[in-house]
Amino acid sequence: MKDSVPILVKKIAQACEEYGFFQIINHGVPSELCQKMIDSVIDFFSLPPEERAVLFTDDKTIPLRVSNYYLKAQGKDKVTMWSETLAHPWHPVDDLFDLLPQNPPHYREIATQYAKEIGSLMSQLLSLISMGLGLEKDILQKSLGQNPRLVLQSNFYPPCPQPELTLGLPTHTDLNALTILLQSQGVTGLQAIKNGEWITVDPVPNALVVNLGDQIQVLSNGRFKSVQHRAVTNKDMYRVSIAMFYGPNKDIVICPIEDLIDEHHPPMYRKYRYGEFLEEFRRQEGTRRRVKEMFELKH
Repeated sequence: MKDSVPILVKKIAQACEEYGFFQIINHGVPSELCQKMIDSVIDFFSLPPEERAVLFTDDKTIPLRVSNYYLKAQGKDKVTMWSETLAHPWHPVDDLFDLLPQNPPHYREIATQYAKEIGSLMSQLLSLISMGLGLEKDILQKSLGQNPRLVLQSNFYPPCPQPELTLGLPTHTDLNALTILLQSQGVTGLQAIKNGEWITVDPVPNALVVNLGDQIQVLSNGRFKSVQHRAVTNKDMYRVSIAMFYGPNKDIVICPIEDLIDEHHPPMYRKYRYGEFLEEFRRQEGTRRRVKEMFELKH
């Protein structure tokens, strides 16, 4: 991100309006650290299945958890999901170390260091996105609250014998406000929708993928987009991605930012607590979710 601030703001605003996705280079997170983070996640998913199984749970309230989609799909006529995930908070960094997996031994140190770097980058991005909306640079962070909900989710997609029958992750939008994604190199998998067609987000060397979540679409009164995306699998190679999610805590009230509303731009969404948004997400379990649409105002 070596461009001058006004140029950066313009480019990011255009990407947020048209795609809801963009890739960044020169972001300040050391490439060596990114590779160490990828390697440590691969090492975790290379642990014996019985060791990973200790962390397996469907309970989203447990801070450190593993979800194994392809094991859950066994016994069905057709496998629909083909991935395994490791999820845990990534902030506050000082309280993080003891929560993280003890194996592989280097994971705690690397994940803590990576979280510090991403935390700094996340603040920069939220400032640039705010400015892209024509707002003061701290407005988005203020709107999302002082104690944001910060989750790291590592996704492991093993080679799949019948990739045409599976998805690594289903079609979805991110519930949160902002996601920064690190992808392993040399294999594609992430796809985002544009004009009704799926576009592959190819890994770019030393780049991070940024995508907007539902809360920024609501806060921006629909100007910036949270778009549907998915992960596809392949026969030959595993793939790893590491998503860092930034969102409000459940008690924060979310609504379109007042400065973005006028007689020509009435509010598109009603006011809600983020906890209410999460409840609606859970209520739509097992469906092609349309969560933010439930909060739209009809004019």
